[in-house]
Amino acid sequence: MANDPISQFKIEKILPLEALGYDISFTNSSLFMLATVGVAAGFLVLTTSGRGLIPSRGQSISEIIYEFVADMLRSSAGSEGMRFFPLVFSLFVFILVANMIGMFPYFFTVTSHLIVTLCLALLVIGTVIGYGFYKNGFGFLKLFVPSGVPGIIMPLIVFIEVLSFVSRPVSLSIRLFANMLAGHITLKVFTGFIPMLIGSLGVVGVVGGILPLVLGVAITALEFLVAFLQAYVFAILTCMYLNDAIHPSH
Repeated sequence: MANDPISQFKIEKILPLEALGYDISFTNSSLFMLATVGVAAGFLVLTTSGRGLIPSRGQSISEIIYEFVADMLRSSAGSEGMRFFPLVFSLFVFILVANMIGMFPYFFTVTSHLIVTLCLALLVIGTVIGYGFYKNGFGFLKLFVPSGVPGIIMPLIVFIEVLSFVSRPVSLSIRLFANMLAGHITLKVFTGFIPMLIGSLGVVGVVGGILPLVLGVAITALEFLVAFLQAYVFAILTCMYLNDAIHPSH
């Protein structure tokens, strides 16, 4: 990896492939997405295969994650929302594990790329629209027509509601992508000062490098917190959007 803070996000081809004029190469992004799925699935399978009455530490962690997502979904979309538990649980675990894997030096953070987060957001919105019309028919359009609004301003309110709905995948994807991108760049910049100071100023640089080192440790701890919070925010917003599909009336 080069010393500049942007190079860590560069997509590299591992196995060049092309089909029908399209580049479908297997890249480092593809590798780490597979690694994310493998780590998440492997952990859940290994920790829950025993199903002990007295859970092990691993089983306890899996059960905590399960209950955490289930409570989030019930509180946001009601008991009917539990039919979407596999989707919300998969999204939460995938984003969380991907974010955590990206914290290791020289590893790749797949959620720092907008195309990845946008695909996840479009999956959520596509599910909301599809299930909304499946369950409610054209009654799903009540989502854009709040009750009790005077008719004279109804067109404006409908326009605002439609614009708000259309912007959901944009905000959902950019929030996750921007936080992971900015956090890793900030961490790279601060930690990059340490060898620069030591190499150019010698003993004085060692003393001067203490501050960037402390800031680097603090930012690293903050990044681990952000990695969890961004997975949580994505999941809770998904639950809220699914609630609109289940109960479109305001």
